[in-house]
Amino acid sequence: MATDGGTASDDLTPTYREEGSFERDMDYVPDRITKDARTPEHGPTDVRLWPVEPGRYRLVAAPACPWANRSLIVRHLLGLEDAISLGTPGPTHDARSWTFDRDPGGKDPVLGIERLQEAYFARFPDYEKGITVPAVVEVASGELVTNDFPWITHDLFHEWRDHHRPDAPDLWPDECREEMEEVMERIFTEVNNGVYRSGFAGSQEAYDDAYERLWTAMDWLEERLTDRRYLMGDAITEADVRLFTTLARFDAVYHGHFKCNRNKLTEMPALWGYARDLFQTPGFGETVDFEQIKAHYYVVHTDINPSGIVPQGPDPAVWQTPHDRAGL
Repeated sequence: MATDGGTASDDLTPTYREEGSFERDMDYVPDRITKDARTPEHGPTDVRLWPVEPGRYRLVAAPACPWANRSLIVRHLLGLEDAISLGTPGPTHDARSWTFDRDPGGKDPVLGIERLQEAYFARFPDYEKGITVPAVVEVASGELVTNDFPWITHDLFHEWRDHHRPDAPDLWPDECREEMEEVMERIFTEVNNGVYRSGFAGSQEAYDDAYERLWTAMDWLEERLTDRRYLMGDAITEADVRLFTTLARFDAVYHGHFKCNRNKLTEMPALWGYARDLFQTPGFGETVDFEQIKAHYYVVHTDINPSGIVPQGPDPAVWQTPHDRAGL
């Protein structure tokens, strides 16, 4: 599997290399949920293995966060809503933790906690790292199982197959897996994380480098998607899920807030058509909450936006306009 490390939420206190470039934390709780707690073929195996068991786990995923948004999409595409329940923290967490401030009484209705931090501490009382989403929590114990977000979606597909809906898409096709790994690696390093390297750059030189790398990759994607409907051809894969969550936030947040402003997504014909195509596909658009997305970035990142003012635009109605990509 392509390396996809990084803090799964948006850091309040970014860390930097000496030259001022943003460096994403790559250390997670790496436990895996596998069928019958088996040793998986791919990925880390020297970890605690938990068995697939419908109803045992709760996915905690804030709609505001792009890394968590992946898991929301995959859970929906595979039809796992009845097998894995969902908790949704609000968008404006503080330095301590994501909170369930939008639930009645400010508590998750299943876990009964106010802060996701409580599930981390239930498993690791001395946990010192950031409290990130997505996270999988064991309902009975209230303990964190894993927050290793790239493997969460990987295992939802490979290990929970017995509980997928009958017409669930093949998100990891064997015939193109090697190429897909390479595509996802470039998307993560240059686009998913590239917007953060621009937004959290600590020097002009670091920003300039991040900006150039981002737009080189965006131009590569524009070309790649000019004559193919999806990244790997004519069917949606995990690669499309991973790219979509960044594109969905691009004009609303990354263009201005993170200074990724060479042009807007709406000004790139292939990428904009592709993004709308996915948005209008069941499982994608309904997981996107632009109000929460904007509230998260513009309120939480006080170092970038000290006023806390949240912009009104852009108009989300543009995402429902025709994309004309079905014939590719």
